[in-house]
Amino acid sequence: MTAWLASVAGILTLAVIGCASPGISLRSVPQNPLSQRLNLTSRQGPQPTQRTLQVLRSLNLENEWQEDIRPLLEQFQDVVERAPSAERIYAMAELAYLGAKRLEDSKPKMASDLYGASVLHSYRYLFDPRFAPYRNPYDPQFRGACDLYNNALEGALRISCNLRELVPNSTVTIRTTAGPCDIRVVLHNTRWKPEDFQHFEFVSDYEIRGLKNHYRRYGLGVPMMAVRHSYPGEPAVAKYYPSELSFPVTAFMRPDFQSKDAPGRLKAVLELYDPLATEDLVVGDRLVSLEADLTTPLAYFLSRTQGDTLATIGLFRPEELLKMRPDRPDPIMGLYMAQPYEPDKIPVLLVHGLWSSPMTWMEMFNDLRSSPEIRQHYQIWFYLYPTGQPFWQSAAQLRRDLAEARHLLDPYHQEPALDEMVLVGHSMGGLISRMQTLQSKDDYWKLVSRARLDEINATAVEKAHLRDTFFFLPNPSIRRVVTIGTPHRGSKFSNMTTQWLLSKLIRMPQALIAGRQRILASNENLLARNSLLEVETSIDSLSPESPIFPVMHASAKLPWVKYHNVMGVLPKDSWITRLSETGDGVVGRSSAHIDDAVSEITVPADHTTVHTHPAAVLEVRRILLEHLAELQGRAVVPYAGPTQHSGNFSDPFAQRNVPPPTANWR
Repeated sequence: MTAWLASVAGILTLAVIGCASPGISLRSVPQNPLSQRLNLTSRQGPQPTQRTLQVLRSLNLENEWQEDIRPLLEQFQDVVERAPSAERIYAMAELAYLGAKRLEDSKPKMASDLYGASVLHSYRYLFDPRFAPYRNPYDPQFRGACDLYNNALEGALRISCNLRELVPNSTVTIRTTAGPCDIRVVLHNTRWKPEDFQHFEFVSDYEIRGLKNHYRRYGLGVPMMAVRHSYPGEPAVAKYYPSELSFPVTAFMRPDFQSKDAPGRLKAVLELYDPLATEDLVVGDRLVSLEADLTTPLAYFLSRTQGDTLATIGLFRPEELLKMRPDRPDPIMGLYMAQPYEPDKIPVLLVHGLWSSPMTWMEMFNDLRSSPEIRQHYQIWFYLYPTGQPFWQSAAQLRRDLAEARHLLDPYHQEPALDEMVLVGHSMGGLISRMQTLQSKDDYWKLVSRARLDEINATAVEKAHLRDTFFFLPNPSIRRVVTIGTPHRGSKFSNMTTQWLLSKLIRMPQALIAGRQRILASNENLLARNSLLEVETSIDSLSPESPIFPVMHASAKLPWVKYHNVMGVLPKDSWITRLSETGDGVVGRSSAHIDDAVSEITVPADHTTVHTHPAAVLEVRRILLEHLAELQGRAVVPYAGPTQHSGNFSDPFAQRNVPPPTANWR
């Protein structure tokens, strides 16, 4: 009875992995730091601050702001031109913003002009060198000017988006009291192309749910999220971008008050930055922090994906992941990138576990991406695969997908960063990751048959599949493997109860089943009894009695590959521990341990949360930074390229040159 309860508890524990979906919800009112200061939501309507009213009183204009603000701004413009001051410039910025708020629903184009005027005036308050001696960063008005700049710019951008005018490499014209202003929209320091931008959303409209940490940076600019779409002629690497990917963008408007190209016309540049690549801007002689929100665009994207569905489909309907994506002729399973490919950055590939999908990595991804050192040196990729099939089949698919990606991204092997890859695998994903670094020789095939592969009665396609699965070379571009909550010696969760139950639920591809049955029937005298070919599902493949685990531990490895390990160990009084052995509730501690790890830690977490626990995230971050430190002065010789092999050999390294690192890379 206890074993049965443990099995059910294990299934429920695994089910949680794919069910906690991070996402986002729409705010009823956009977040705005000016709401209270300017009474934006009061019944009386927006009102100026007391300091602005004081400026108006000093000019005998106190009652003018209650009517149409545009004539007041024209009068104010004359006063400021004759006797400019920071207080008066600020008052103009605030009044222009209030006027825009009044008109944004009824006359959006006129409101856009007033928002633009507010941006110009607040920018002048913040950066005009004439006011430098009087500028006080401790004055609440200084922060108010920053908020005016950001929120007026956001108001103008909202209207531009509604009018479909916010397009990279285009020009928008607004009219201010100082004359027309031509604003050119440009991309800065981003690998995205103008064609990638389908539409924009504003982070102030959304509230995050499901992600523990919210990473944002305070400064100037408007944090936004751009939603990408596919288009004809897009680069080949776009096959790795998820459908409707959203990514962070920060808009910053830089007026050019000194331009003399067209008398009477102002000029400005609306700069769209990737805040993952740019943190600070130089404005005049000052360094300005760029406002940014790194988490909300991620949550927005997650809320529009089918991550939970993919986790269940991948386990119970593996064949569904082999179908084509709706936006391009590529399978749903495979590699995914959340940012443009950058050839000078080291890939970190995250491989999920059983009954899961890349969604399970979003906590770690969000935390790792918050680190400037990680962003500067690494690019994080994800792998989606059908978790219902035996893990060695998924390992073979990952080998093919990595080889295809290398050929597509770097066909001549000129990018040394790709030869410094780090794999991080959770649960069964750790086994799949580790198998990328092992040398098969004929050890795995001997678990199937003592005959040579060419003696097996099978079609050419079937033999090719057997060769890919049981004869493989280590990927010399992988330098480190981090396994988290991985059953290195199988899991007692895989027992007669779970194997029987899930065999009734998992539907493997019919073509695969038919091919396996045909091979078994045609080679009855050549195949070992209870061989790996008879293992039908991933649950069966994880049995502690499986003969593959001793072979994996004995397999030869490349000398420069380093293994790191994270184990989940729950307290002894945990209800899960009462039903299972010491460990994380699914993987026992004795199975989670490996002898060849250069580092190994335990984390007080269950199997579903061990890879999101802060200690595990910190350990992965530490490993990545250690990897960077060791790269200083280390030699790297790029991979010489794939070599065909017959599937009948004892030393695959004799077929190609795979030297240890010897050339410097930074």
